[in-house]
Amino acid sequence: MSNNKPENPVKRRDFLRSVLHTLSGITLGGIAGFLIGRSSNKEMVWQLDPNICVQCEKCSLNCVLPQSAVKVVHSYSMCGYCDLCSGYLQPGAKSRDTGAENQLCPTGAIKRTFVEDPYFEYSVDEELCIGCGKCVKGCDSFGNGSLYLQVRYNLCLNCNECSIARLCPSRAFRRVPADSPYILRGDESKKHEVI
Repeated sequence: MSNNKPENPVKRRDFLRSVLHTLSGITLGGIAGFLIGRSSNKEMVWQLDPNICVQCEKCSLNCVLPQSAVKVVHSYSMCGYCDLCSGYLQPGAKSRDTGAENQLCPTGAIKRTFVEDPYFEYSVDEELCIGCGKCVKGCDSFGNGSLYLQVRYNLCLNCNECSIARLCPSRAFRRVPADSPYILRGDESKKHEVI
């Protein structure tokens, strides 16, 4: 009678040990790869470049949110605090008062506050702002460009494919690092440059 047992049988304990070593090596390698990949990939968010934006009103119409995450911001360092603000008043307004018929903003999001004669301060109520850019277009046409549009990253869902970015005619939308999510304009950008 012949015995069919191999000369060096693999013991069950040795087999389990080698399987566990292999699995732990794969697991540790996977965790290390994940951590290295995560540390090298910065989180990116959507932002719009105010120097490229053409105020087409698509931001107010195409965001997936009920009210767009794009809002107008005011660069106080660029503003002249004037009586005749082309971002606030309708072109050819009959008077320079706060009447709705004289305001350029369709929702009344821009507030005008008297400082001293002839100076007024303009502020933006972001809850009323729909991101249409009418005030920005007015400010760019006859003013100094102190009003411009920005994606408010605290409101934005950061969709993989932003519906506004897809339809932006000037390609002003782009992904930027989350640790510096705003593209600023004029003097504001100079204040935030890394030296």
